[in-house]
Amino acid sequence: MSASRRSGTTDELGPDEPGGSDLLAALLDGMDAALCAFDAGGVVTHWNREAERILGWTAAEAVGRHGFAGWAVRSADAEEVQARLMSAMTAPGRQVHEFALVTKDGGRVLVRTQSAAVRGPDGKPAGVYCAFSEVHAQIDLERSIALSEALFEDASWGVVLVDADLRPAVVNAHAARALGIRRTAVLGRPLGELLAQGVEELEAALTHVLAEGAPPAPAEMWVTVRTSEGEKRRCWRSGFLRLASPLAEEPVPLGVGWLFQDVTEAKQGEQEAALLRFRTNQLHRAARAAAECEDPAEAATVHLDFALAGFADHALIDRVAGDPRAGDEGAPGPVRLVRLAATPAGAPGPSLLTGAAGLPVRYEEGHPALQCVERAGAVRADAGSVPAERAREWALERQWPGDAVHALCAVLRSRGRTLGVVTFLRGAGRSRFERSDTAYAEDVAGRIAAALDLAEAVREEAGE
Repeated sequence: MSASRRSGTTDELGPDEPGGSDLLAALLDGMDAALCAFDAGGVVTHWNREAERILGWTAAEAVGRHGFAGWAVRSADAEEVQARLMSAMTAPGRQVHEFALVTKDGGRVLVRTQSAAVRGPDGKPAGVYCAFSEVHAQIDLERSIALSEALFEDASWGVVLVDADLRPAVVNAHAARALGIRRTAVLGRPLGELLAQGVEELEAALTHVLAEGAPPAPAEMWVTVRTSEGEKRRCWRSGFLRLASPLAEEPVPLGVGWLFQDVTEAKQGEQEAALLRFRTNQLHRAARAAAECEDPAEAATVHLDFALAGFADHALIDRVAGDPRAGDEGAPGPVRLVRLAATPAGAPGPSLLTGAAGLPVRYEEGHPALQCVERAGAVRADAGSVPAERAREWALERQWPGDAVHALCAVLRSRGRTLGVVTFLRGAGRSRFERSDTAYAEDVAGRIAAALDLAEAVREEAGE
């Protein structure tokens, strides 16, 4: 049985051409919403498959009945339901109602209906059509729509819909602020224009989601965002969802839903805490190892070796030639430094004691190590953004290994005297020294200075 009668108001509701009724029936049966129609007298003229699925009544059982009385609604409700449905013939626009309808097996289903008048060729009302769906399904749809609108307006995390070409198609306000650009300006632009760094990792993740589906857990990605204040490095905890069309028989990727939250401060806090724990453990281990050294000078190199791990690539200890310099202003005359210990410049290994000849290191005036002694405070130096060959010249001019590009000099102070300088050096693969690094270097320098002071006292006692 088709979803509509082959005569009567069918001609008024559909085309008069041959096969028009069949086309109309096919269209009605293919709808996702349940639909029925009544003629001007209230007789059911159309009943599609979705209506049959919800209520159980077939088109053969429904078409031709007068209203819903006695079969699709309770008798007590039939008159009110029929009056409200047929009132759409004289009312402008659509009428929305909620009814409790009766299924074929005697159950009850709460439905939400939208009804409107059907006009005949003369423009006069010829009947009413009524589209209805289960209330819970309608509510689910409304919730989905409300969720989408909330995500793209009020969400406290970034939401970006990326199309199959990996270009933003929809961006919420939070994501636009995180990217440092207006929402409309983001749309359709390549991700490489929005991020200075981290684009390759992000695009690889999006491509993977398009091909394989959503990952089982969020991913943390470091990116560099271009802003009006310059480039800023941020960590975004990101989740990804593959979007597929619900209208296609086979899943057709529409793009990727990318949700992210800025966790930069939390990640930096975790990294700083982990670094502090590691350095504290290194200091503790160094103290225990140094306590087993018979020679205090060897204990100084032990502290240096433990400090070097994860902190720098090279390290040097230079002692002040002659008597240690006392007081804040220091002793008169130029500062001369003698190399006491150094890490191997080639293959990695423990620091080696040197300087037995007592020859001063050929430091030129203004050298960071000399400044450190004169100021009795830490000094940082960098080669800057220069070609590799120029950076090598910069290091060699300062009597440092050729691969050094960042330097940190910490003064060795003990009993109110400046004993020398410890210099930590980093290569191009590491970041420059920061203030937190200076504090750690000064802590290590204090321990080295105490060991050197003890070594000097031991030599004096032995009469050396």
